[in-house]
Amino acid sequence: MKYKIYTLICLSLLLLGVSACKHDGFTIEGTIEGGGGKCLWLEELAPEGPIFIDSIRMDADGHFKYRYNAPYLSLYNLHTTENNYIVTLPANGETIEVKGQYDNLSATYSVKGSAESALLWQLQQYTNDGSKILYALVDSVNHYEALLAAGEMDNATYDKKKAVTDSIYHATFVEQQEYVCRFIEENAGSLTTLIALYKPFNNRALIDPRDPISIDYFDLVLEGLQRELPDNPHTLHFKNTTEHLRSALAREQE
Repeated sequence: MKYKIYTLICLSLLLLGVSACKHDGFTIEGTIEGGGGKCLWLEELAPEGPIFIDSIRMDADGHFKYRYNAPYLSLYNLHTTENNYIVTLPANGETIEVKGQYDNLSATYSVKGSAESALLWQLQQYTNDGSKILYALVDSVNHYEALLAAGEMDNATYDKKKAVTDSIYHATFVEQQEYVCRFIEENAGSLTTLIALYKPFNNRALIDPRDPISIDYFDLVLEGLQRELPDNPHTLHFKNTTEHLRSALAREQE
């Protein structure tokens, strides 16, 4: 009888150990169009800055699979080039599937298998929509300036058309700003809010920490992270960042 009980205990511990090992780490895989034989680069967006993890060689069909044992919940960039990347937020035990085009991954990718990574995809999609409007506005202004320089458009007409593009630009900026604010409010406690917080539009911060009103969103992000992820390194680092920004703002207002 004692032997049977001992055997059952050992089997239970073994099964628990196998289960723990099974979920120790995350897997990221997928197929990248135009990526046959090329490399992807994985890096962690650590609290102190990006940390290179590994390069991932795709097969002839652009398929890849990579497993990583993450020491804590964190954000990860997947690059094709330095400026062409996606941000993911995989939890240990998840298998993330990514698809997209190698030369334009950030604008074409899709992701499944990770709810948090899907949130980041939604955020990126909205950013992409704003970028399309911005590029169209830039093209229009360049065209108007060329016509003006060639004498094919007078100053009054140029000013009217430029006023229209400026109005569209401002409206788009406000829409992007309102979106990231809602995103932060609806997903408080998630590391995805850190990405939303620092989203720019045309190299201009959507949430400016120098603005006494906007900086409240830094506090909102921090409150959520301290509630849901109190011991996460991102939370601890962001607490110091927020305190520093608050102190700097207070000095400017003196």
